[in-house]
Amino acid sequence: MADSKRILIIATSHADLGETGKKTGFHYEELATPYFAFTDAGYRVDFASPEGGMIPYDPNSYAETEADRPDSVNRFVTDMDALTKVQVTKRIEHVNAEDYDAIYLPGGHGTMWDLPENERLGQLIVDAMERDIPVAAVCHGPAGLIAATYADGTPVVKGRKVNSFTDAEEHAVELEEVVPFLLEAKLRELGAEFEGGENFTPKVVVDGNLITGQNPMSAAPLADAVLTAIDARRKKAA
Repeated sequence: MADSKRILIIATSHADLGETGKKTGFHYEELATPYFAFTDAGYRVDFASPEGGMIPYDPNSYAETEADRPDSVNRFVTDMDALTKVQVTKRIEHVNAEDYDAIYLPGGHGTMWDLPENERLGQLIVDAMERDIPVAAVCHGPAGLIAATYADGTPVVKGRKVNSFTDAEEHAVELEEVVPFLLEAKLRELGAEFEGGENFTPKVVVDGNLITGQNPMSAAPLADAVLTAIDARRKKAA
């Protein structure tokens, strides 16, 4: 158990949307909404990424006008502490699961390229799972779970109830031919018990210390589920 209240957010470093010439990165609402849920609850939040340093955001998740952005995003871009954190993220190699109360992976299409085969990320998730530290991911964030396999080769998601951006949603945004693979299909292939909801509606699945959400609309309830899981773990350890 971490000595102080700390949560680690691991975001993508990948900025290119396949071969389209367009940009991607992390999804702003999926990062900002949980960030403030965690900090408002008294947690220190650290950021890490595969490459460290500044992490890119998906332009499609940042509306041009303030009125069209979620409140959490407007709050984030005017919070100098928050902005500094996304400009100087730590490399994944420089963080350890045991130092945190939870690990959270926001989505954004960038995750589909640099998280699934990141061995250090995979080990970090395994370390957390074996210590019963809550691991959460939303939308395309569960792409990071693909990297995690136990020492015997068993995928972390095998036999676990999970959720993510669904294949139907990927088709709906017409990026099924752009992403390197379909996330729901891949999770099912690894043996996960996938539980999807209706397109673009909130859906959070909790299976022990593994917490997954379907889309940006799921970010707020997922953050609440993470805080609930942390509290339960602290009470168990008390």
